[in-house]
Order: sequence, then C-alpha cells, then structure tokens
Amino acid sequence: MKGLPRAATARCGWIAENRCVHLINADLHSHSNVSDGTLLPEDIAARAHAQGVALWALTDHDEIGGIQRARQAAHSLGMDYLTGTEISVSFAGETVHIVGLGFDDNDTQLRAGLAATRAGRLQRAERMADGLAKVGIAGAFEGALRYVGNPDLISRTHFARFLVDAGVCPDTHSVFRRYLTPGHPGYVQHEWARLGDAVRWVTQAGGVAVIAHPARYRFSPTAEYALFTEFIAHGGRAVEVMTGSHSHGEQVKYAETAREFGLLASRGSDFHSPEESRVELGSLPDLPGTLQPVWEALQHRIERAPAAAAA
Repeated sequence: MKGLPRAATARCGWIAENRCVHLINADLHSHSNVSDGTLLPEDIAARAHAQGVALWALTDHDEIGGIQRARQAAHSLGMDYLTGTEISVSFAGETVHIVGLGFDDNDTQLRAGLAATRAGRLQRAERMADGLAKVGIAGAFEGALRYVGNPDLISRTHFARFLVDAGVCPDTHSVFRRYLTPGHPGYVQHEWARLGDAVRWVTQAGGVAVIAHPARYRFSPTAEYALFTEFIAHGGRAVEVMTGSHSHGEQVKYAETAREFGLLASRGSDFHSPEESRVELGSLPDLPGTLQPVWEALQHRIERAPAAAAA
C-alpha cells in the first residue's frame, strides 16, 4: 500500500488483496437523540467531522425527523451528506434492520411507512416494564422515558440506559444479554414492517436499501440465505460489510457474501453514544477493493457541501 496516507493505510490493513481502492472516509450508519442515540444531530455531525468523515448519513430508527438539522450541520462543516434511516423489519422470527440511503426525505409513502412502523412502541415498552417488574425491577417504564427524546421511539436501548444508571448492570451490553433479548424477562416480541415494504419505501423514494449489521441476526444458514434472496427480489441492493458490531472474521464473511450475491457494500459505525458505542465514527477499516461501495451508486443522490464550507 505504498503511497497511501497513514490513516488510509490503517483502515485498509486487513485486506487480503493488499490493495485499497475506496479511500473516502464514509460513515453511513449513526444515531442521534431523535431515536436512541444520546447526542444531538449537530453534535454527531461535529464528531464525525472531527474524526475525518467526508461523507456522512444520520440513520435514526424508523425516523427522519433529524435529517434537516443533520444536513445543515454537515454542510456547514464541509461534509457531503446522504439522507438515511434504519427501518425495523420482522423476518423469520427475528428483528432485522434495513438502512435506507439517498432517498427523497419528502416522499409521502416513505414518511407514512415510517410512521406506521413507529406505532406500537409505547405499548411494547409498557409490556417490557411489566416483565422487568416480575423479576424485581420496578419503575422501568418511567425510568426509560427519562432517556427518551421522542416517546414514539422508546426502545430497548432506553431501558438499558436506565438499568445501567440504576446499578442493575455495569453496561448496556450486559443489560441486553441478561434482560432484553429473547428468552429474558424484559424482551417483548413486536411485529415490525415487512421486508418487502421497507425495501419498497426506500427504493421508490429514489434510495438504496441496505441490510444492516447482518452478523447480529441469529439465523441458520438457510434462513440467512432466504433473507438475502428475498431482500434482492424486492429490490434491495447493498449490505453492511464494515460496521461497529462486526468482528474481523465477520467483515471477511460479509465481504464474500456481497461478492456472492452481487451486492453493493456499505460502511458505518452504528454510533449511538461516546460511552456505549463499540467504535468511533469514521474509524472502521476501509472496504476491500474487490467490492463496489454503495456510495458509488449514489453519486447523483449525494448532497455536496458548499464549496466555501469544504475549502
């Protein structure tokens, strides 16, 4: 990798082909306090810029209410911007997340679909609190609400923050393992959007649908194959290869999956909070040179920073 900048060389270090083509520092998966992050959209933008991110997307869960603020902040700092969201989908008994990138954020069908997906979160949260109360954890619903910027988007993450601050668990990751995953007292199954609908909302609004952090889903090989084939059949075009929860081995696996299915590759930290996130914004390895980055297919949708800000 002779001749590459030092930071770029570090991002490319694991690539077996010993070459790195896609040197743009793109972070296309992050969350603000509009959903379950802890920072304002403007603060996420500033943090991304400080970490050298050149192309950024805010991808709040089932919500695009922070997009305008994120766009303005990104452009004021000289960063290029892509619209984004992360849609909750029910598939084969699992909750799967589909990131949408580069869509028209004024599209009425997309907005209606996201609003429908958000519906029911408060009722689910009340049932989660009931489950926690049965094992001696009282006041969880009211406690979780203290961490919520938008009550319509109350989530497991907000419960996790309450349980950490209440001293029940040392960190949010251990809360999920002990209380908020299937088979544990604070977990409540919820019916989210259908896969085909989520992909359609994004693609009909001019964007690209991406399977987020695929290694997180507890699918058998057969079910995972079904996810990818159905996703593609509905018009899905990309998969996250580099993301905060993927190990080195999982990065390699899903790079190969992208090649196998002919999918574009995405890169995003899934940043939520300085205290909780596994990786910093913009710090992931670069994509292998054998893959086509999703942003290359979205050049016409990238909202370029004004020249004065980028200078």
